[in-house]
Amino acid sequence: MLCIDNRCTDIYWNLAAEEYLLKQKRENYFMLWQSDPCVVIGKHQSVQAEVDEHYLQEKGIALARRFSGGGAVYHDRGNINLSFIETVNQPDFEYYLQQTIDFLDQMGVTAYSDKRMGIYVDGRKVSGSAQCIHKNRVMYHCTLLYSTDLNVLNASLMGNPDSENLVPGSKTVRAVPSVRSEVTNISEHLSIPVTVKRVIRLLLHYFLENDENQTYRFTHKDLEAIERLKNEKYANEEWIYNKSVLTFT
Repeated sequence: MLCIDNRCTDIYWNLAAEEYLLKQKRENYFMLWQSDPCVVIGKHQSVQAEVDEHYLQEKGIALARRFSGGGAVYHDRGNINLSFIETVNQPDFEYYLQQTIDFLDQMGVTAYSDKRMGIYVDGRKVSGSAQCIHKNRVMYHCTLLYSTDLNVLNASLMGNPDSENLVPGSKTVRAVPSVRSEVTNISEHLSIPVTVKRVIRLLLHYFLENDENQTYRFTHKDLEAIERLKNEKYANEEWIYNKSVLTFT
């Protein structure tokens, strides 16, 4: 597996990088990344039903739509994102989920999952995940709430459930609503303080312990392709608000 320590904090670029690695590459990847404050909704969700757009605009919080399903999530620099992208014959998303739980256990945090593949500590959620399959390629990505501003998270995700909750671009298909959960930060459950930067280094080391894994840096060709996909799709309001059928081959 090739491990990428992605230092870019542009949510549109990061989502484009995921899709590029899934659809244009054949190797197996693990990517660690963070984003500046933003809300990311699932592919089949309604913006109005999921987020408080006025609050986002007031606070300068970006809005993005990913190409996988699942519910809306809030990102800031206290949140860590993990993306697993591989070529497999049979998807086993629980495997990636368990790897994340095992890492938390090494940090002294006892966590467990539910049927929706969320991760919980003491009854409160610390991680949500989503999955995607493209031909024989799979992606599992998840968040880790480490030291996120939970007040901003809750305010950002206060959408209007009474709005016309339809899949963008459809007149009949209902959008997928998020399942609300009480959340907590992992940092609150550690016996000694650890910075989020330290946790990112520990995560990278955790996956590089396998001798078959090695670090990977994006090539010039990679960077150009990701930037193009970002501009054509993820930073495009037609994709964010209307989920127009924009493809990248």
